[in-house]
Amino acid sequence: MAELYGVDTAQLKRAVRRNIERFPPDFMFGLTKQELEDWRCQFGTSNGTKMGLRHRPMVFTEQGVAMLSSVLRSRRAISVNIQIMRAFTQLRQMLSTHEDLKKKIEDMERKYDRQFQVVFEAIKQLMAEPEKPKKRIGFEVKEPKTSYGKKAFA
Repeated sequence: MAELYGVDTAQLKRAVRRNIERFPPDFMFGLTKQELEDWRCQFGTSNGTKMGLRHRPMVFTEQGVAMLSSVLRSRRAISVNIQIMRAFTQLRQMLSTHEDLKKKIEDMERKYDRQFQVVFEAIKQLMAEPEKPKKRIGFEVKEPKTSYGKKAFA
C-alpha cells in the first residue's frame, strides 16, 4: 500500500497509528499468527526465514484503502482522495436522477418506433426490482385422489 500511495512503509504505519480511530476493524486488521504462517508458506521462503517481519502486517479492506488516502500526505494519496470524493458525488447524482432517467426512457419510447421496443424492454427489466417468488401456504398431499361417498362396483 505504501508503494501504491508513494510513501515509505514507516510513514504509512505512522499515519495509521496517529489516526487509528479512522480505521475500525472493518477497515483494517492484523493477520493472526496462523494467517501469517499460511501467508509465509505461500511464498515458499527458504531456510524458514521470517521475511524480516517483526510485527503482524496491517491488512486493509476496500474502505481502509480509501481512508488511507485521506490520512497520507503524498501527491498520489491526495489525488486518490479527490477521485474518491468525485466518484461519491457522481454516484449520489446518479441515484438522485434515477427517476429522471426513467422518465426520459419513457419519453424516448413514445417518440421512437417499434424497432427500438426490444431495447426499451431490456432497459426496463434491468431497472425493475426483481420479483420475489410467492410462497405457497399449506401442504401438498402426495396420495392419489379418491372420491368419497361413491361405491366402486366391480
